Amino acid sequence: MDFEYMTLRQKIRRILRFGKVGSSGKRLNRSVWGDIFLFFFLGLFGLFSAWPLIFVINNAFKPLNEIFLFPPKLFVQNPTTSNFRDMFNLMSNSWIPFSRYIFNTLFITLIGTSGSVFISSLAAFPLAKFNFPGSKTMSKMIVYSLMFSGAVTGIPNFVIISKLGLLDSYWAVLLPTFSSSLGLFLMRNFMTQIPTDLIESAKMDGASDFYTYLHIIMPLAKPAWLTLIILQFQSLWGATGGSFIYSEKLKPLSYGLSQIANAGVARTGVVAAVSLFMLIVPISVFIISQSQVIETMASSGIKD
Repeated sequence: MDFEYMTLRQKIRRILRFGKVGSSGKRLNRSVWGDIFLFFFLGLFGLFSAWPLIFVINNAFKPLNEIFLFPPKLFVQNPTTSNFRDMFNLMSNSWIPFSRYIFNTLFITLIGTSGSVFISSLAAFPLAKFNFPGSKTMSKMIVYSLMFSGAVTGIPNFVIISKLGLLDSYWAVLLPTFSSSLGLFLMRNFMTQIPTDLIESAKMDGASDFYTYLHIIMPLAKPAWLTLIILQFQSLWGATGGSFIYSEKLKPLSYGLSQIANAGVARTGVVAAVSLFMLIVPISVFIISQSQVIETMASSGIKD
């Protein structure tokens, strides 16, 4: 059956199943030796990439005498959990409860990530699929905004947040996250690949623009918003509040742990435990989402 004569539901099912319109789903033929070579080649680079992670994990379980060894050893010889005990003891003795730091981090990370995905995708949909006056200029401005680093936009962000009266609040961190140009750029570029025939078919069936966005565009743009979730989650999980949050009870977990780490050489083992503790959640999120991103990318290589 030709793609242009299919119903809307059939078009969506075909794209989700086969990816590119008209794709036959055939695998690329490769010899057994080619597969073996590719396996070892990718495995070698995988081990090389995992080297720093292995070093951080082992350092967290090393006693102080092994941490200061030179030349340093990759694997721990006498593993200990004293570094983690010291870290939790120091956090429990602080005047702000450890659970408060965790709540602040989870609140900022979850609200910031979900809000960024929703607002970026909602703004990217008309930019990608509707030709209105100024749409091309706005798209170019989004690309130009990616040229400026956080150091350049730090002062304007502070002035805007200060004028809005949002300093020393969660909104001081969340609002710049919601307006991230990277998320808008990522979502718009992916949505431009979605066939316009689907939107036209939805309009013919009487669907509203928001219904089309929620039930047609977002399922097909799954690789884009999954990638955005990973990027924003990793960024917000390590956020310290910077110059926006002053109240200790609103500070995130990364700030509290960084204060412990800055106490001197005697707490080098605690620093190693802190580093591993801050890595566990982002890496877990990445591992869980990675398979979905790769699977969806492989089945959604769609173009107009």
